[in-house]
This record gives sequence, C-alpha cells and structure tokens, in this order.
Amino acid sequence: MDHQKTVADYIRTIPDFPEPGVMFRDITTVLKDAEGFRLAIDELAGLLEGVEFDVLAGTESRGFIFGTPIAYNLGKPFVLVRKKGKLPAETISETYDLEYGQATVEIHKDAIAPGQRVVLVDDLIATGGTMKAAAKLVERLGGTVVKMIFLLELEGLKGRELLSGYEVGSVISYPGI
Repeated sequence: MDHQKTVADYIRTIPDFPEPGVMFRDITTVLKDAEGFRLAIDELAGLLEGVEFDVLAGTESRGFIFGTPIAYNLGKPFVLVRKKGKLPAETISETYDLEYGQATVEIHKDAIAPGQRVVLVDDLIATGGTMKAAAKLVERLGGTVVKMIFLLELEGLKGRELLSGYEVGSVISYPGI
C-alpha cells in the first residue's frame, strides 16, 4: 500500500540544536523537494478556505518564502514585514521582546489601506512575538488581521496564548519546544 506523503514527512528534525534539549524542525528539506514545497504551499493555502481577505503579509524572511506563492496563486497582493532598516520608503515600526533582548519589525506606511482585511503568514509559531508585532503594525495602519497561518507550531512555547484574540492556523503542530 502506497503511503501518501504529508508535509511532516519532509521536515527534518535535528536533536539538541542550537542547544541541548531543543528539537530543531528544519524546513530546508521541505523547500529542496518540489513535491514537499508544493504540498506545504497547498496545505497553507487550505487554511484560508472560506476566509475573506484583501492582502497577504509575510514576516522576514521565511514568511516571504511561503507567503508569495500563496498570494500569487490566490491573486492577492503581498506585503513585506521586515526587520528594522530594510525597507526603503516611509515606515512604522513595532518593537517586541525576545528571550534575550528586543527586536523591531517595520512595514511601509502605504502597505495597508484602512479597512483592508489581512492574513499574516510565517513558517513557524514559537512564542508568537514576531507575529503579534506584525499584527500591531497592520492594525496601526487601519487594517484588520483576519487570520494568521504557519507551517509549523511549537506548542510548548505557547505562541497561541500570546496571539489569543486572533484566528491562528498551523499545518503541523509539535508538542514541546
């Protein structure tokens, strides 16, 4: 009997990276396989069935990898949420806490129009900090975040708790970190 492959079949797990006790979920093995990549994009897009939205926005940098083909396939515009100092036109920024220190993300001021419904995409939901900051940027520009989608979810880092109040979907959920 033929086994129908899932996206999870393409994920490589590397134990104790970058430190002991961490199970690193490597998506490069999804990207390097044409069928794995196609499956990942299709599964992510499937999380958007029945969702009315105007714009897809992705966070740097793996949100770009997964978000742009989805936007292309659905005929939607794609907006970049980038690290501070990377966007050339006028921006707004949002700073958020990391495990050690802080990070800042930015979006162009003209990227989202008031009233637009926005889907946010990234490869991974861990603590949820980056996506929460991205959502704040969209909302400050007058947009509404209608859904957040992720290829992978690390349940043990409780990102969904930080993102409570938003609709969150993931293709693969792993217990622990």
